[in-house]
Amino acid sequence: MKPSHGVNRRTVLRAGAATALVGAGGVAGVGPVRAQSGWPSQPIKLLIAFPAGGPTDITMRALADAAGKLLPQPVVIENRPGAGGTLPAQALQQARPDGHTLAQVPLGVFRLPYTQKMTWDPLKDLSYIIGVTGYAFGLVVPTDSPIKTWADFVAYAKANPGKLSYGSTGVLTSPHLTMEDIAQRVGIELNHIPYKGSADMMQAILGGQIMAAADSTGFAPHVASGRLRVLNTWGAQRLPKFPDVPTLTELGIPLVQASPYGIAGPRGMDAALVQRVHDVFKQAMETPTHVDALARYDQALMHMNPQQYLRFAEDTFRREKALVEKLGLAKPN
Repeated sequence: MKPSHGVNRRTVLRAGAATALVGAGGVAGVGPVRAQSGWPSQPIKLLIAFPAGGPTDITMRALADAAGKLLPQPVVIENRPGAGGTLPAQALQQARPDGHTLAQVPLGVFRLPYTQKMTWDPLKDLSYIIGVTGYAFGLVVPTDSPIKTWADFVAYAKANPGKLSYGSTGVLTSPHLTMEDIAQRVGIELNHIPYKGSADMMQAILGGQIMAAADSTGFAPHVASGRLRVLNTWGAQRLPKFPDVPTLTELGIPLVQASPYGIAGPRGMDAALVQRVHDVFKQAMETPTHVDALARYDQALMHMNPQQYLRFAEDTFRREKALVEKLGLAKPN
């Protein structure tokens, strides 16, 4: 999917803050954004933490397209994969706080200070704008694998310490840390193979390069085609798409992982601008095209306003410290 540049450029009518736009395609509240702030005066760059072709890229392109249709400028996706999904947030440290450079913020951003030396602070050096969604995760193996169930997976790993290879979307991402947490809880040692995103990892498991993959449900088409089998999913309830697949909790592992993410801007954005950007993206995330794109990957809207998103960031930052220390991955003092 490519970002749409066919945006709605019809003239915006002057109106008060609560006045809806007039005419086909008009959306309440968007007109005053331009009139009051001059934003956006140029295309908006939205940095994505994972490669093109994966679930995050596809759903965020749908969101960007929907937002661009509400504005006089397009929202253009730029992929910045690698480093556990933290490169977009890092890039914001050199961006102007004018609302024209935004970034997806995966959960891995909140783990950085505990695992490596940093020159910026995830809480102080980002402007939190809006929480968007989270993932539906699971663990898959090839259908021709001798591992048919989670019990088989654990038994094989115990009989072959360190030899059962699994892929994730990168070091210190939620799939990686959750799998390592699971491994500690059940007493197994695994061989972690990181990839830059879901698309690369799916090629690897389908090509026989790894034995299992921990991922969001971007694997669903390969399950439907009969090439992959789901061993477990990581939500609070079973996924409607995989009603026969148990959750971690049902397997006796008290873990739920959805890895919520959203959009942030550079430090120092004016509070009124943050709110205006939030309002546009909130309308965009509720459009049928974006909701339908999320549904393809069993994702749901998880809206947070700027204040709620900042509180979520603060809480997550503290919680991730405990997980990183538990797994023995904290940087030396």
